[in-house]
Amino acid sequence: MNGHNPDILTCLANLSADEVFTPPKLAAAMLDQLPQELFRSPETTFLDPVCKSGVFLREVARRLNDGLKDQMPDTQKRVDHILTRQVFGLAITELTALLARRSVYCSKKADGKFSIATMFSTPEGNIRLPRTKHRWNEHGRCEYCGASKGSEYGRGEEYELYAYPLTHGVDPSEVFNVKFDVVIGNPPYQQKGGAGGSSDSSIYHRFVEQALKLEPRYLTMVIPSRWLAGGRGMDDFRQTMFSGKHISQLVDYTKMSTAFPGVDFEGGVGYFLWEKDYNGDCQYTLFQGEERHPTINRNLGVHDVFVRDHRALAILEKISNRCEPTMDEIISGDTPFGLATNHKGWERAAFSGSVALYLVDRGVRKVGYIPRDTIQKNVHLIDKWKVLLPEAYGERGAVPALVLGPSIIAPPDSVCTQTYLVAGPFDTKSQVESLQSYLATRFFRFLVSLRKITQHGLRSTYKWVPQQTWNRSWSDAALYEKYALTDEEVAFIDSMIRPMNGIE
Repeated sequence: MNGHNPDILTCLANLSADEVFTPPKLAAAMLDQLPQELFRSPETTFLDPVCKSGVFLREVARRLNDGLKDQMPDTQKRVDHILTRQVFGLAITELTALLARRSVYCSKKADGKFSIATMFSTPEGNIRLPRTKHRWNEHGRCEYCGASKGSEYGRGEEYELYAYPLTHGVDPSEVFNVKFDVVIGNPPYQQKGGAGGSSDSSIYHRFVEQALKLEPRYLTMVIPSRWLAGGRGMDDFRQTMFSGKHISQLVDYTKMSTAFPGVDFEGGVGYFLWEKDYNGDCQYTLFQGEERHPTINRNLGVHDVFVRDHRALAILEKISNRCEPTMDEIISGDTPFGLATNHKGWERAAFSGSVALYLVDRGVRKVGYIPRDTIQKNVHLIDKWKVLLPEAYGERGAVPALVLGPSIIAPPDSVCTQTYLVAGPFDTKSQVESLQSYLATRFFRFLVSLRKITQHGLRSTYKWVPQQTWNRSWSDAALYEKYALTDEEVAFIDSMIRPMNGIE
């Protein structure tokens, strides 16, 4: 025996890729953002409205126990005061309710004989799970969260319904009859079926919005970083968070595994500190992979999306100041020809009245054929030269990155599924070859990367990329010269984006 006594909360397996337990180290870092005098006041109230492991409330209770020793020297009275009057939580499932109570009270029953609290008269104590339900509308979707009644969310009440209290009509202030000074937590990130069919949709922003309605003095949550630059339906949320100028601190990890060992998905993760009485720039800290950049002052609302690396801003502004037309003006929206990614109505060989269909079938790029008259969307593109851009390409925070998958030149008499976006129309093959050479440059992909924070790249992703003349082959050397980039700026781009040669 070496005397090592590991924290059990560092050893828990996660519930899923979207509902992950917060490492104690990260929880402590989030609490470090707060004014530490909060932990020396017997009046400060804390709420975790999305309890899973109880790690936040446990760390809060520990700090309050240290901070109140002089004012409340009796240990038991101090512990009872903290746990009954200062620390509160809403669990997200029955399992996490029990786990959180075990972490905070050292017993799954707050009034049990092993509980460190002696003043509770109910097993729940101040960590509760109010029973909530989805509110189904006439379309079979929940009015609160958008879940589909036909999915696992519409099961009988004996099952877990994932109708999270905070986002399904429960007001924690009424549940506990308390006005909360600090709200802290790690909400669920996505829900299946929320975007229609089997697609997932982001829900973490709903928890932030509901937490803000509680009007706390401080709010800190850890959420996916994709809200900074993307996400379907995230524009209004981003604008609200940026324009309010209440975010005093933001810590951003380009790789989720840096903050959550063993867990990773596109776009990374981060946590923020929102202060009711703050109005100003944000202290921003970027972790580029494992490398921690110096903390700097940033105005989050300079653009409609946030550029994570401040070194890229000078390059972006130098290019944008030329006021050239941008690539989003000639790139289609999602599902350019109205054909879903899993479109099944195609043949392997051409037939009378057919057009070529570019698709991905079981992970392999293929060309099939469908009747021309089935296409009702963007018909003007069918008989033109065009370039197909993969809608999705992910590397999970790799640096240097490719950013985009390889493009495809599509001749006249062709269409594609939702797998691709379409750049065009063009009249000649030489024009699309010129565009394709541009797409392969580090310059192009660097500008895309500033708005492409996840694997998905929609039309808006290309908003900062200038158009060129399509009568030549483009190279990075020519583009760096055209935009008068310095050696330092060129070196920075080259360090962030790797060559595309030979990519399949």
